[in-house]
Amino acid sequence: MAKASTRKADDSLALYRAKRDFTRTKEPSGASAPIAGNGFVVQKHAASRLHYDFRLELDGVLLSWAVTRGPSANPDDKRLAVRTEDHPLDYARFEGTIPKGEYGGGTVMLWDNGTWEPIAGKDARKTLPEGHLHFILHGRRMQGEWILFRLKHRGREKGENWILRKVNDAHAGGSDDLVGTHLTSVDTGRTMEEIAAGKPVPKRKTARGSSARLSAAPVATAASKARRRGKSALPPFRPVQLATLVDHVPAGDQWLHELKYDGYRTLLAIGGGEGRAYTRSGLDWSDRFASLIADAVTLDARSALIDGEAVVILPDGRTSFQALQAALKSDPGKIDYMAFDLLALDGEDLTGRPLLERKEKLAALIGEGRDHIRYSDHIGGRGEQLFDSFCGAGLEGVISKRNDARYTGSRSGSWVKTKCIRRQEFVIVGWTPSDKQRGFRALLLGVHEKGKLRYAGKVGTGFSGGEVERLMALMASLEQKRPTVDAPRAAVRGATWIKPRLVAEIAYIEFTEEGVLRHSSYLGLREDKKPEAVVLEVESPVTTAARSAIASGVRISNRDRVIFPEGKLTKGELADYYEAVADIMLPWAGSRPVSLVRCPQGRAKKCFFQKHDAGSFGDSVKQVAILEKDGHEEPYLFVDSAQGLLTCVQMGTVEFHGWGARIEDVEKADRLVFDLDPDEGLEFKDVASAALHLQDVLGQMGLVTFPMVTGGKGVHVIAPLTPTAEWPQVKDFAHRFALALAQADPDRFTAALAKARRTGKIFIDYLRNQRGATAVMPYSAVDFH
Repeated sequence: MAKASTRKADDSLALYRAKRDFTRTKEPSGASAPIAGNGFVVQKHAASRLHYDFRLELDGVLLSWAVTRGPSANPDDKRLAVRTEDHPLDYARFEGTIPKGEYGGGTVMLWDNGTWEPIAGKDARKTLPEGHLHFILHGRRMQGEWILFRLKHRGREKGENWILRKVNDAHAGGSDDLVGTHLTSVDTGRTMEEIAAGKPVPKRKTARGSSARLSAAPVATAASKARRRGKSALPPFRPVQLATLVDHVPAGDQWLHELKYDGYRTLLAIGGGEGRAYTRSGLDWSDRFASLIADAVTLDARSALIDGEAVVILPDGRTSFQALQAALKSDPGKIDYMAFDLLALDGEDLTGRPLLERKEKLAALIGEGRDHIRYSDHIGGRGEQLFDSFCGAGLEGVISKRNDARYTGSRSGSWVKTKCIRRQEFVIVGWTPSDKQRGFRALLLGVHEKGKLRYAGKVGTGFSGGEVERLMALMASLEQKRPTVDAPRAAVRGATWIKPRLVAEIAYIEFTEEGVLRHSSYLGLREDKKPEAVVLEVESPVTTAARSAIASGVRISNRDRVIFPEGKLTKGELADYYEAVADIMLPWAGSRPVSLVRCPQGRAKKCFFQKHDAGSFGDSVKQVAILEKDGHEEPYLFVDSAQGLLTCVQMGTVEFHGWGARIEDVEKADRLVFDLDPDEGLEFKDVASAALHLQDVLGQMGLVTFPMVTGGKGVHVIAPLTPTAEWPQVKDFAHRFALALAQADPDRFTAALAKARRTGKIFIDYLRNQRGATAVMPYSAVDFH
């Protein structure tokens, strides 16, 4: 029987072998060993056209279909699947390149694999000749119930055309949830570009028990490798939820309360047996927090994105920022992680779920904890008593959160903080010399107010001898002749001024009437925060913050004024729209420099751009000081709350256009934008097709993208980035990518700026990827007329 089955498999592989020259290609010639007895594999294949080869193990071979646009998790999508020749079982392990000129020449990636089973009563051996297969997949990416059915043969068609479709079940999702999100090999973690370039398969060492500094690459452990069968993609960084400083702890059972930790806000991402650690601004600190990642990848999850705080816990139970600073320098094994929120789990986005539900899932995930990872518990209600007990124990304060709130990734008012001790970040602008020893007597401090850096006083205590030497070395290269702040001469006599590049955490008692610190103490440098983002935190009344968690509280005047004449949409309706989308818009538009399109009398009358402001919008619309080309600073607008958005609308704003960087570091891009601008003779379907093509090409480079309509027939293709590259690099890449795309398909695309050269083509506008350039923000209203 086994011999007969082998002969049958060999016969079905005759066409496969006839099409290939195995002296030239590294593809396997054929093996009879089963891959799982009932395995399946999907291989992303960049041949003459990009497609996905879907293969099911049956009777000693891999039944194969070429799915032109890849599998879709959306049950409404019917993806064309062209039946191809059967492949040998060992093809399920093939990843690499097929030489140009050979059959199927191009790059092959192992995109998914796992096992499959037929639906009860649907024997594949019987239904396959009838033209349909109904089965369940247990893959790393494709899961749940699927159907393959054959289309009726037409005319001169040589092959068999089938349709692959997802059945509506718990694993159903969006059209791009699979191919648009998962861009790397399930086996080696490489992108299509890296496979094509022959990049070696990465070999990683476990980080457990090691205090050595690791590279910024994802870290894997032996325990995680043992669970490879269940791994899935590493979740990307996303903006963190921020808390508003309030005057006292909110009351009521709808609030839960947590300890405010004294450490570094950190996102831990795990997936595919690997992990990354991100600061609140998106900096990759995986090398600094290697021990945390080593613990995180042992959690019982295929993937997860966890929000929490990296801390050092003292023997008395307190957390200490200064101890954390010391551990980062010499003993990272002392660093622990207090996990307090769960943003994603096993590929599912949890940010829309209530906080209590997210915390229940987090508690189950963390369990009893690991060596360095612990669950941060909470107390419902009784916030004032908790605050008093925390302050009495010398702790920093309380974070209060609405238990029914979604995670917004912005400062929405559903999280508030109450501090026992006043402390915040300040920019170091200079130092005064010591008359007793080498080094400085005090550091001179500044803080941004209304978009400009102002003098905030000095700090002369809290330094160890080693820290003084370290700071002197850092400041030496930043010295400049002129001060960047106006300060009283008597207070800064003999000062050495430096460029405002260093940020320090300072504890203090209060501010004087002149806005200068009293009884200040140095706690350490804040390497996770950029000087531009340092603004003075002012306590808000807790009633105002609590109200903003539900509604903006901004009064809109002239609600009946028509803003969009064509649709007869009013200012009141526009304000209602922005209030409704604030939570989902702010993670994209919040905390980044914006230019406002203001039309105080409506679109039919005069409109203008505004990007600078010195406080005329009020406190809810903020400013960040940005250095201009001529060396002076200008106050750029930004918002970080629903009140800020609605205040702009009250002032006549219709559209929000933003930089490609956040205020935490305006010199590093956190997104790429390609604006597809069609010639007048082209239709929207041509632009949509071009956007899908860009998605495929950028996906091969490991970039997840999404399209966004911008009015008229144009489309933006946007790729979120981890902010590591500076603007010259980003602009250079965008320019070279646009040129390469135009050269590869000159009848369709052009990168030429001259309009005379755009006839019948789509212009790939890459110029939005440079310092100071803006693009319309997701969820912003736009005029389509």
